[in-house]
Amino acid sequence: MRPAPVRHGRLPVRRARGPLARLLASTVAVVLLAVGGVAAYAVQDTVRSLKPAIHLVSASGKSVTPPSVGAETGAVNILLAGTDTRTGQGGQFSSAQELAGSSGAGNNDVTMVLHLSADHQHATVISIPRDLMVPIPSCPTSGGGSTSPRDSAQFNTTLSTGGLSCVVLTAEALTGLSIPYAAEISFDGVVAMSNAVGGVPVCLATPLTDPYVGLKLPAGQQTLVGSQALAFVRSRHGVGDGSDLGRISNQQLFLSSLLRTVTSAGVLTNPLTLYTLAKAATSNLTLSDTLDSPTTLVSIALALKSVPLSAFVFLQYPSMTDPENTNRVVPEPTGVDALKQALASDTPVVLTGTTGSGTESATPAPTTSPSATPSATPTPTPTPGAGSPSGAGSTSAGGSTPAPTSSAVSLPSDVTGQTAAEQTCTKGN
Repeated sequence: MRPAPVRHGRLPVRRARGPLARLLASTVAVVLLAVGGVAAYAVQDTVRSLKPAIHLVSASGKSVTPPSVGAETGAVNILLAGTDTRTGQGGQFSSAQELAGSSGAGNNDVTMVLHLSADHQHATVISIPRDLMVPIPSCPTSGGGSTSPRDSAQFNTTLSTGGLSCVVLTAEALTGLSIPYAAEISFDGVVAMSNAVGGVPVCLATPLTDPYVGLKLPAGQQTLVGSQALAFVRSRHGVGDGSDLGRISNQQLFLSSLLRTVTSAGVLTNPLTLYTLAKAATSNLTLSDTLDSPTTLVSIALALKSVPLSAFVFLQYPSMTDPENTNRVVPEPTGVDALKQALASDTPVVLTGTTGSGTESATPAPTTSPSATPSATPTPTPTPGAGSPSGAGSTSAGGSTPAPTSSAVSLPSDVTGQTAAEQTCTKGN
């Protein structure tokens, strides 16, 4: 019998979100090179904004040579960790109370692994829950030593335990992937990216109120900018059932909308916007030393840009309630096996479940004023865009509709997620 759906305890939480928006910085850099005019200055200034790189250790032990300019060949795996640190963030995060909540390296309360297929036709983005209880391997320390392995610990402690390499080593064990590239992002990155595109449009099926992050939004279509965008992706108490899993689906909604916004014609043909995006991303990223070469960023971007939005799948790492603690989750074996099979064979995944407890499919995506209530389907069924890896039968802004593939791996119905092309709405708590 499959375990009952997870509902985390509603404990007071002071967590931050540092979502996957940096993935887009690479694409921005590529287009900057092609646009001309401001390109030379923009690329030079963007490169100068990169922070010092972090030395990355992965299980493979392989060194990574920066590729020549041109699309990266073969599959690409990148980990992005969002730290909840308040250190150096300023503003509302500079008080003694906030700094007591998280300072220094912080925890990786958002971790996403991007797998780009070897043929560059589909991509899978896996959100690993912060509350996932997993074995933590021995991790190298900056002083040349190593941490002690642990049989079971909360996944979001890996960053504070052993830095970015520890997050990567743990994620490699969870996914079966070799992950040669990684980056960290903090609060400021979400604010900067939303500002750079002039706001990220999101749909709210119901009003969203979360006093923990200072958020109060009416139902309908909203365009989120700056600190409001940050509060939206940080919100847990205001979304779905109040769990971190509901927040993951809300973040996937936000990132899908951000991808659609960045790949829209208006953004891709505006050199100033592209430059602003590139600068926003690189100024708020700390890259691994395997990723800090501009050539590497451009090469990965050239590989990513051919993936249509309908073949960009966001999903939550398969999990179920921890039998020893109802406020935690553990890997769900059936779903994990199916996901690892797809990743190992480099085949697309098929989502057969819902978009998650924090969101629902919109029918159609709302185009009305902010005060209007969107039309939404509370219990969505798999659509060509969400239930097939190729999005057959629908055309997205990300490219032409790819043909269906018979080798795709269907994930169990309790694995939640959506494609970047799918229009979804947040459900307020």
